[in-house]
Amino acid sequence: MTQAISFDRSMEFDYGVATELAPGVRRLVARNPGPLTFKGTNTYLVGRRDVAVIDPGPNDPIHRRAIIAAAGRGRITHILLTHTHRDHSAGIAALQAETGAITCGFAGGDARRAAAVKHAEARAFLETGFTPNIRLDDGETLRGSDWALKAIHTPGHAPDHLCFDLEGSNVLFSGDHVMGWNTSVIAPPEGRMSDYLTSLEKLIEPGCKAYEIYLAGHGEIVRDPARLVRSFLVHRRMREAVIRDCVQEGLDKVNVIADRVYKGISPAVLSAARLSVLAHLEHLVEKGLVSCDGEPSLHRQFRPLA
Repeated sequence: MTQAISFDRSMEFDYGVATELAPGVRRLVARNPGPLTFKGTNTYLVGRRDVAVIDPGPNDPIHRRAIIAAAGRGRITHILLTHTHRDHSAGIAALQAETGAITCGFAGGDARRAAAVKHAEARAFLETGFTPNIRLDDGETLRGSDWALKAIHTPGHAPDHLCFDLEGSNVLFSGDHVMGWNTSVIAPPEGRMSDYLTSLEKLIEPGCKAYEIYLAGHGEIVRDPARLVRSFLVHRRMREAVIRDCVQEGLDKVNVIADRVYKGISPAVLSAARLSVLAHLEHLVEKGLVSCDGEPSLHRQFRPLA
């Protein structure tokens, strides 16, 4: 049994209309709703004079026109990506071409990303050709005339995932790392559960800034975010214990375990559920609690070790 999390699936908005969520921060929701994107990807505009756009979303001319209109008299100077999944990043080239803005994203390469792009299924949602004009490392800060955004590297959902701290406020742009409507999908070979758990802990470790709200990549404002992060950590640990029990019982394949753990799940998200099980199994292998007859994958056999 895993801990029940109280998700917030209420969301009031109009497509194409910018909503002010905090001083100098507006949100537009892209028209790409789905089982993994909820109502659509959230695009945020920060600042009034020099405007930073966080996650331009899909390559949709209607959404792009709404972004430019929402900037008003401001000049879009920077386009930031929380990560290079297409639902967040596919619109970046067209928006840059129209505005001349500087693109900004994570600095590092990653072996897991290189492994992921070899899989056709992964290439369908990864923006593989993007190279940012400004490469951001953990802790680096971008500044406009009336805003400053500090990058916080939070791998797990994606190896290049960044959250952005809005300096002078208690607001964090949390991307797909922490959302109020659902848990984040951790999908190997790109996603990694151990990184995800470490990145969750990073947001609530002693000395970390106490945020009042998270503005997530999908869904509504996350209020009392530290409590939600702790709930996610407990949920994942309990889910991992259930999956380990399944292996102890002799369930040795991802699909069999997923059928047990996610009984009655919608077919629309079954693939994501199986990948989540794989991410937990990979973590159990890393900890020496489960063995695998090769590199962990959807088709390998898993056996208990301890």
